Amino acid sequence: QVQLVESGGGPVQVGGSLKLSCVASGRTFSGYAMGWFRQAPGQEREFVAAISWNSGRPYYAESVRGRFTISRDNAKRTVDLQMNSLKPEDTAVYYCGARSSPAIMAMWEGYDIWGQGTQVTVSS
Repeated sequence: QVQLVESGGGPVQVGGSLKLSCVASGRTFSGYAMGWFRQAPGQEREFVAAISWNSGRPYYAESVRGRFTISRDNAKRTVDLQMNSLKPEDTAVYYCGARSSPAIMAMWEGYDIWGQGTQVTVSS
């Protein structure tokens, strides 16, 4: 079983940048596609970005495309989310998810394992 721990969240001003990291531990990380999702108060968890096991063709939500970059280092068992040009509507708890399949999916129901989340707050 894989365990996930996110870090890197915090307060940031509009237009600023943050880098979220997700570290995987446990029996195996091999073959897992990874995703980042976020959930604002009173809203459902929404897809942000996903990356396949071999890092081919990352996929982004339209709302973050061009501003966020997802990457992974399988040797270090990490998945990062670089967030630039942050907006107030990016404020949410960000969750890292692992999917026991090499292929990406943009639906949270397709992910088997979740971290505890890290809060990102963007203010003007």
